[in-house]
Amino acid sequence: MDFTAWLSLAAICLLGAMSPGQSFIVILKHALAGRLNGLSASIGHGLGIALYALLTVVGLAIVIKETPWLFNLIKFTGVAFLVWLAYQGLRTKAGSGRFSTEQFSTTLWKSFYEGLMIACLNPKIILFFLALFSQFVEPDAAWQQNAVLIGTVTGIDTLWYCLLSLVLSHSRVLNKLREKSHIVEKFSSLVLLTVAFKVML
Repeated sequence: MDFTAWLSLAAICLLGAMSPGQSFIVILKHALAGRLNGLSASIGHGLGIALYALLTVVGLAIVIKETPWLFNLIKFTGVAFLVWLAYQGLRTKAGSGRFSTEQFSTTLWKSFYEGLMIACLNPKIILFFLALFSQFVEPDAAWQQNAVLIGTVTGIDTLWYCLLSLVLSHSRVLNKLREKSHIVEKFSSLVLLTVAFKVML
């Protein structure tokens, strides 16, 4: 792969990572719990991206797309996960959000797990890799080139969300967000429910 092609890949991956969606909502919620939680969720999300990048490189992602029951299983499991996250957020009351100062109970493992799952259970990510990322995969490419491809998409996604987490967890921003944590949670939950509904359709 020449440098121009790599730049094209990097630009596509960056635009994909920057697009607002359920991943952004989940990272935001965990960044409210603190910097390490946001970073843990970001790393988990990056590993989910790495998984689909690897599947695309070895040709298995297309198997998922062309096997309706498997694709639907991932899709509807993702819908259930989004609804579950939304339900958790909608249950919060003013002054008692999961990430408010008074109730600070989110673990690093839970942040990592939710970041990983929101990537793994997102059918749009599968389609993204099939439609765009697969265009950069060469059947006879050496493992080093494939490693560069996987490392590029994983690195860009992880670094973007880590940067986002660092900005959101800055003391000034964090304090303001925590003051309105119950509003953030409810708004996030409504967004997640909307995404779940769109995925089902």
